[in-house]
Amino acid sequence: MEPSTEIGVISDTHGRLRAEAIIALEGCDLIFHGGDICGASIVPQLAELAPCHAVAGNCDDDETLPLTCLHVVAGLRILVHHGHLPVDEVGFRPDIVITGHTHVPKVVQEGGVLRLNPGSAGPRRFNLPVTVARITVRQGRATARLIPLDVP
Repeated sequence: MEPSTEIGVISDTHGRLRAEAIIALEGCDLIFHGGDICGASIVPQLAELAPCHAVAGNCDDDETLPLTCLHVVAGLRILVHHGHLPVDEVGFRPDIVITGHTHVPKVVQEGGVLRLNPGSAGPRRFNLPVTVARITVRQGRATARLIPLDVP
């Protein structure tokens, strides 16, 4: 079987890291958190599963968190920002853009860019599902899937 890279994506935990989210992200090679972390223990807990990179959201007060991050993973340029502030994405030349903020899970291929919002993995908001996402990169191509968490 072709080797692949598994990337976990989580956002909008708002201080709550659910056991279901941890289970859904097990086995990932890398994890990105799209902001609104709102808890000092969340990123270290995710880093126990895999290296975790996080950005600040509008509800975060940790000044050490960047507003954007760009990582090259398996040959693809992945840009992460929360989505609450304007970002000149074109300047980053991303293959994948990960955002949070809206709590609305979405995967869209827009030209050559895969856009992913994993939704909210923290407290349920409105009537929206509680979700995380995974990206699989194989032979330089990325596919993403949303993972609904079975929570009350």
